[in-house]
Amino acid sequence: MSWSKLKQHLESFLCPALYGRVEYRATSYRYLPDKAGQCYIAVDKKNVLNMSDKTTLIRWYETELEIKNDSDIQIPINNDEMEAVRKDTKGMVPEDRLEVMARNRKKSEYAKELLLAQSALSKSNFVVVANKFLSISIEESIESHDILLNILALLDRRVGKKRILNMTEKMKFKHPSVQYFYELRFSTL
Repeated sequence: MSWSKLKQHLESFLCPALYGRVEYRATSYRYLPDKAGQCYIAVDKKNVLNMSDKTTLIRWYETELEIKNDSDIQIPINNDEMEAVRKDTKGMVPEDRLEVMARNRKKSEYAKELLLAQSALSKSNFVVVANKFLSISIEESIESHDILLNILALLDRRVGKKRILNMTEKMKFKHPSVQYFYELRFSTL
């Protein structure tokens, strides 16, 4: 499918409140066929989703330690996770330290998932992912681990107010770019 046709399809699924604010853009290199063009998403005429651009509004993590030390990331833990740490340490660790250890474990897992999702996004071809988005259900796009599929689903008019409101907790564990587009969509409710 040509870029103009694909862009037209994607924009036809945009939430009415975001129509005109969100744009799908692409650059191509006419005389350099071996160099791939770039696709990105702009909000209010500002380039928002493009990893190669350092002026982007979204934070891209480079190391696991950066994610662990980010004070904006709040990881909730439950009793089962604390019990797992208690079992691993054979009950030899004080109660307050158990919580810290469980949170650090969960942050480590979260950091690995985030970096994996980021690297998949940097390697992905926007056109391929957009075509996939147009061919699968909106539920699959929302539940996917692919950042771009999540973003396209959040901008979609088929995702209603009730579903957006129910996604608040789930969004805490998503990449900052997905959180940004969730907040954008949430602001239109």
